[in-house]
Amino acid sequence: MTDRSSNAGPWGTPPTAPTTPIAAKAPGWMKVEFVGSRWALFWLALKTGFLTVITLGIYRFWMKTRLRRWYWSAIRPGGHPMEYVGDPIEKLLGFFIAVVILTFYIGIVNLLLMFVSFSVFNSSWVGYLASFAGVIPLWFYARYRARRYVLGRTRWRGVRFGLEKGAWGYAWRALVHWAITICTLGVLWPRMTFWLEKYRTDRTFFGSARLTQAGHWTMLYRGAVPIGVSLALTVVLTVWIIWLAPVFPQTTFAELVSEGWDGLFDEDAELQALADPERLWLFVFCILGLMYGAVHYRWAAKRILANYKTAPGITFHSDVKPPRIAVIYVLGVFLSYLVLTVAILAVILIGAAMLGFDSFLAWFGLGGISAVGDWPRWVAVVLMGMLYLSAFLLWGVLYNTFVTFPIMRHMALTTRLPDYHGLDHISQRARDDFAEAEGFAEALDLGAAI
Repeated sequence: MTDRSSNAGPWGTPPTAPTTPIAAKAPGWMKVEFVGSRWALFWLALKTGFLTVITLGIYRFWMKTRLRRWYWSAIRPGGHPMEYVGDPIEKLLGFFIAVVILTFYIGIVNLLLMFVSFSVFNSSWVGYLASFAGVIPLWFYARYRARRYVLGRTRWRGVRFGLEKGAWGYAWRALVHWAITICTLGVLWPRMTFWLEKYRTDRTFFGSARLTQAGHWTMLYRGAVPIGVSLALTVVLTVWIIWLAPVFPQTTFAELVSEGWDGLFDEDAELQALADPERLWLFVFCILGLMYGAVHYRWAAKRILANYKTAPGITFHSDVKPPRIAVIYVLGVFLSYLVLTVAILAVILIGAAMLGFDSFLAWFGLGGISAVGDWPRWVAVVLMGMLYLSAFLLWGVLYNTFVTFPIMRHMALTTRLPDYHGLDHISQRARDDFAEAEGFAEALDLGAAI
């Protein structure tokens, strides 16, 4: 039997899904709505963030759960809200389990690695390198497990999503693809992006329907054009400034490499004459181009891959605009830093006005007079700690408000389902159990994102 809500209207029955993505809009497409106020999110993030600070981080798991429930309920394909049914207790217990396992790894395995490193190589760097290399598979394992948990706790119209087991398979595949990408100097990055996403998508379910990632990895090169152009311009600029028309005409490139920046000074420690040093500013534009290219590729790849995802009787269409995402990042981060800076300055000015400027500086050990009254120094330490945590709190609130919120809204409003008649034939799937939930992602600091 199918598992649909009682208020579901009749589904349309468009033709069978084509093998290529549909590029033109058609009547009857299922739209994805996004509801919710930015200020409602701001106050929710502020309240839950404040509780996280005063509980020294314990409430973090409840904060993330409440934020996800807010975001999920704001996304409404066909007018029906998504549901997030994750349990913060699961996250808390999973975090403790992961910490115990990682503590054993760090305490025992690293000790053995360092012993072997000193015994065999008479050096510690081999042990440090082996320890770091040993964490990389756990990083990929944690990412897959976190995605599996989130999907397993997400429902739409009462039907659960799911992701098959395969975290270790994903981890070793990610290691191989990263090795190939590094050996090819990033030329095969789209290949890695495609095959890792295909591994995850082909194991994803909505109820009884399995998703499939079609297409070919070469199609992602379209999204890599901006970063490719930026890299080429950066290489050309480097060759021009160092070899063809060097900015440092009296110093060869070999001397610069061998002598370092000291080679730019003569015996009187005066900087040598530079040839058109203003050309160095061109590197700023190259860096900005590379940053935009990275953002463009990430979201263009998401859009292209989404347009080639299918399920039986279901197709997807995404019209995500990478330039719009880049603008959101730039303006959102700028506004977040601006508000954060103003807030910190306001706290400093209020403290100085209440205590007096000299006393305010002396309280934190920055002045030459005694602190206010006979208050112990630990009070200043506690206040400094609270200000430090409050800065992180405010940054998280502002990032959710000015970056995450508009990105989630843009993704939702640019997503359509051209063919959705297969939803009539989807049945419920069993609930997935997770012993450690997102614990490894939290412990490795991979689970901070919504």
